[in-house]
Amino acid sequence: MGEVLVLVDHVDGVVRKTTLELLTLARRAGEPAAVFLGSGFDAARDTLGEYGAAKVYVVEAPEFEQFLVVPKAEALAQIAQASGAAGVLVTSSPEGKEIAARLAVKLGSGIVTDAVDVAADLSTTQSVFAGGYTVTAQVTTGAPVITVKPNAVTPEPAPATPAEEKVAVAFSEAATKARIVERKPRAATGRPELTEASIVVSGGRGTGGDFAPVEALADALGAAVGASRAAVDSGWYPHAYQVGQTGKTVSPQLYLACGISGAIQHRAGMQTSKTIVVVNKDPEAPIFAMADFGVVGDLHTVLPQATAEIEKRKG
Repeated sequence: MGEVLVLVDHVDGVVRKTTLELLTLARRAGEPAAVFLGSGFDAARDTLGEYGAAKVYVVEAPEFEQFLVVPKAEALAQIAQASGAAGVLVTSSPEGKEIAARLAVKLGSGIVTDAVDVAADLSTTQSVFAGGYTVTAQVTTGAPVITVKPNAVTPEPAPATPAEEKVAVAFSEAATKARIVERKPRAATGRPELTEASIVVSGGRGTGGDFAPVEALADALGAAVGASRAAVDSGWYPHAYQVGQTGKTVSPQLYLACGISGAIQHRAGMQTSKTIVVVNKDPEAPIFAMADFGVVGDLHTVLPQATAEIEKRKG
């Protein structure tokens, strides 16, 4: 099989962990080739080589910063067509999925979204219908375009010295129709991004609106904080941190559900987590059915004790 393109997800050249996961998956199916769009490639070069990129296509163009995602989709499509790519892997973020959808149309290819695994023949595994089923799927038309959920695989280094190719692309008039006029960065919390974190601590109705114990435990573990729909609908935590079918989907190595009953809406957003720990004072809470470990108790008592013990062992 030929090149498998991986769209690099980065911030000014700082490569996100999700890209390293995609490179790991791409090595199964062919020769991984990274596509770096924007500025800051010098900061990304060593990281991409460390995780096995055999080649890197670099496109530097002001359009990527000035306009919405259409220029990125057009650049990726031109590279895929010119290289005869066997497939394209993109991170399952809101932007990633929009780029992938536009790319599939431009290539006349089939698309699979939210894959949790990719095999050597580029067939995929997905968790569907609110996690009620696991299915395998394979694109039958064109080079597969696949978006992969964060934390689907553990990144594995495979040091290489990638060949670098600077690419000049031509953008259509349609690519410059929607201009970005303002950006406001979200206030930093110092915690990992929710969808990328390897550990997530989430709070629900059982917090009673007090997320301090949840945040303290998350900080002790170096984790991200999540919330159930009940918690965000009550105004206890921002909607940006909602985990669930109508919120964000996470798949960390460790998920701690604190004071969350386990409605199917929430389970759909976190049930692919590798290890699930539940803290709930109701022993009949549905979420215990999917727990690897469970504690029956009030989170306001249990979490501070756990936090204190973690800090003690760290110190």
